[in-house]
Amino acid sequence: MDLIASFSVDHTRIVPGIFTSRVDTLGDQRVTTYDVRVTRPNVEPAVDVAAMHSLEHIIATYLRNDDQWKDEVIYWGPMGCLTGFYLILKDERAPREICDLLVAAFRSVEDADEVPGAQAVNCGNYRMHNLEMAKWHARRFADYLESHASESQIFEYPRSERLVTDDGRQFFDS
Repeated sequence: MDLIASFSVDHTRIVPGIFTSRVDTLGDQRVTTYDVRVTRPNVEPAVDVAAMHSLEHIIATYLRNDDQWKDEVIYWGPMGCLTGFYLILKDERAPREICDLLVAAFRSVEDADEVPGAQAVNCGNYRMHNLEMAKWHARRFADYLESHASESQIFEYPRSERLVTDDGRQFFDS
């Protein structure tokens, strides 16, 4: 069985940043999935699940209301490992091209007085939110993006090498 592309990213070397995870063609439309990595996997703690949930709500609301980007957004949601989010946009852009959008989206969390859609009628787990921790993570990530925006490592995936034995078995070497 082939390993999916996201498992070929070297998670021992990836840093927080914005990466192109994949580009797909759906009909005549190209869509890009971005890996928005908020913490360093296996080094920094994962984002608290309640804070991650709040970040998801606030940033999804921001992205889907931004006049320039709202028609481009297909999806915003958390990674299962709780180290970041996936953003799916129409068309294909380099990660650097959406950096300002993501800085603004994460900065919007700092200004939030409440988590949008955090009521039983709107959310499947409306009690699981942590706005203050979401603000902390958002501020930390936005500051990080701004201070490292000139560095390619926050926009380019480190890839692991696939070793293939003589009999065709594949192994990963980081």
